[in-house]
Amino acid sequence: MKYLVMLIGDGDEKPWGDMSSDEQGELMQRFGDFDAACTAREGVQILAGEALDAPSSAAVMRTREGKVSLTEGPFAEALEGLGGFYLVEAPDLDTLVELLRALPRYDMQIVPTIDV
Repeated sequence: MKYLVMLIGDGDEKPWGDMSSDEQGELMQRFGDFDAACTAREGVQILAGEALDAPSSAAVMRTREGKVSLTEGPFAEALEGLGGFYLVEAPDLDTLVELLRALPRYDMQIVPTIDV
Protein backbone atom coordinates (compact mmCIF):
# COMPACT_ATOMS: atom_id res chain seq x y z
CA MET A 1 0.00 0.00 0.00
CA LYS A 2 1.16 3.55 -0.71
CA TYR A 3 1.05 6.25 1.95
CA LEU A 4 1.51 10.00 1.72
CA VAL A 5 3.40 11.23 4.79
CA MET A 6 3.19 14.98 5.33
CA LEU A 7 5.74 16.58 7.65
CA ILE A 8 4.02 19.43 9.45
CA GLY A 9 5.62 22.30 11.33
CA ASP A 10 8.77 21.86 13.37
CA GLY A 11 7.35 19.40 15.93
CA ASP A 12 9.79 19.22 18.85
CA GLU A 13 12.65 20.50 16.70
CA LYS A 14 13.98 24.05 16.74
CA PRO A 15 13.21 25.98 13.56
CA TRP A 16 15.91 25.37 10.91
CA GLY A 17 17.13 28.96 10.99
CA ASP A 18 17.69 28.81 14.77
CA MET A 19 19.91 25.71 14.56
CA SER A 20 23.68 25.68 14.49
CA SER A 21 25.32 24.02 11.48
CA ASP A 22 26.08 20.99 13.68
CA GLU A 23 22.42 20.74 14.71
CA GLN A 24 21.35 21.05 11.07
CA GLY A 25 23.78 18.27 10.14
CA GLU A 26 22.38 16.02 12.88
CA LEU A 27 18.85 16.71 11.68
CA MET A 28 19.76 15.89 8.08
CA GLN A 29 21.39 12.66 9.27
CA ARG A 30 17.99 11.55 10.61
CA PHE A 31 16.54 11.85 7.10
CA GLY A 32 19.42 9.71 5.85
CA ASP A 33 18.73 7.19 8.61
CA PHE A 34 15.09 7.00 7.53
CA ASP A 35 16.13 6.41 3.92
CA ALA A 36 18.54 3.65 4.98
CA ALA A 37 15.91 1.99 7.20
CA CYS A 38 13.40 1.98 4.34
CA THR A 39 15.96 0.59 1.91
CA ALA A 40 16.86 -2.19 4.35
CA ARG A 41 13.23 -3.22 4.98
CA GLU A 42 11.75 -5.72 2.54
CA GLY A 43 8.56 -4.45 0.91
CA VAL A 44 9.27 -0.79 1.71
CA GLN A 45 10.25 1.81 -0.87
CA ILE A 46 10.37 5.59 -0.80
CA LEU A 47 8.68 6.56 -4.07
CA ALA A 48 9.08 10.34 -3.67
CA GLY A 49 10.07 12.86 -1.07
CA GLU A 50 10.91 16.54 -1.02
CA ALA A 51 11.39 19.42 1.36
CA LEU A 52 9.04 22.29 0.60
CA ASP A 53 9.68 26.01 0.43
CA ALA A 54 8.07 28.40 2.93
CA PRO A 55 4.26 28.66 2.89
CA SER A 56 4.60 32.27 1.73
CA SER A 57 5.93 30.99 -1.61
CA ALA A 58 2.79 28.92 -2.26
CA ALA A 59 0.03 29.71 -4.73
CA VAL A 60 -3.60 28.63 -4.52
CA MET A 61 -5.65 27.82 -7.62
CA ARG A 62 -9.42 27.88 -7.21
CA THR A 63 -12.17 27.10 -9.70
CA ARG A 64 -15.56 28.65 -9.04
CA GLU A 65 -18.40 28.63 -11.53
CA GLY A 66 -15.99 27.62 -14.28
CA LYS A 67 -13.57 30.50 -13.58
CA VAL A 68 -10.04 29.88 -12.40
CA SER A 69 -8.30 32.26 -10.03
CA LEU A 70 -4.73 32.10 -8.77
CA THR A 71 -3.67 33.83 -5.56
CA GLU A 72 -0.27 34.10 -3.95
CA GLY A 73 0.29 32.63 -0.52
CA PRO A 74 -0.84 29.54 1.37
CA PHE A 75 -4.35 28.11 1.27
CA ALA A 76 -5.04 29.07 4.89
CA GLU A 77 -3.26 31.00 7.56
CA ALA A 78 -1.74 28.51 9.96
CA LEU A 79 0.90 28.49 12.65
CA GLU A 80 2.38 25.30 11.23
CA GLY A 81 3.17 24.81 7.58
CA LEU A 82 3.75 21.74 5.46
CA GLY A 83 7.52 21.34 5.47
CA GLY A 84 7.90 18.30 3.25
CA PHE A 85 6.45 14.98 2.23
CA TYR A 86 7.22 11.37 1.44
CA LEU A 87 5.31 8.94 -0.73
CA VAL A 88 6.15 5.50 0.66
CA GLU A 89 5.18 1.98 -0.36
CA ALA A 90 4.88 -0.15 2.78
CA PRO A 91 3.15 -3.43 3.60
CA ASP A 92 1.06 -1.80 6.34
CA LEU A 93 0.66 1.26 8.55
CA ASP A 94 2.41 -0.33 11.55
CA THR A 95 5.57 -0.93 9.50
CA LEU A 96 5.53 2.63 8.20
CA VAL A 97 5.03 4.14 11.66
CA GLU A 98 7.94 2.09 12.99
CA LEU A 99 10.19 3.42 10.20
CA LEU A 100 8.98 7.02 10.57
CA ARG A 101 10.39 7.09 14.11
CA ALA A 102 13.82 7.53 12.50
CA LEU A 103 12.81 10.98 11.20
CA PRO A 104 13.10 14.20 13.20
CA ARG A 105 10.22 14.74 15.62
CA TYR A 106 7.80 16.43 13.23
CA ASP A 107 4.07 16.21 13.52
CA MET A 108 3.04 13.95 10.63
CA GLN A 109 -0.16 13.25 8.78
CA ILE A 110 -0.26 9.84 7.11
CA VAL A 111 -2.83 9.21 4.39
CA PRO A 112 -3.17 5.99 2.38
CA THR A 113 -3.49 6.51 -1.36
CA ILE A 114 -6.18 4.96 -3.52
CA ASP A 115 -5.00 2.72 -6.33
CA VAL A 116 -7.17 3.15 -9.41
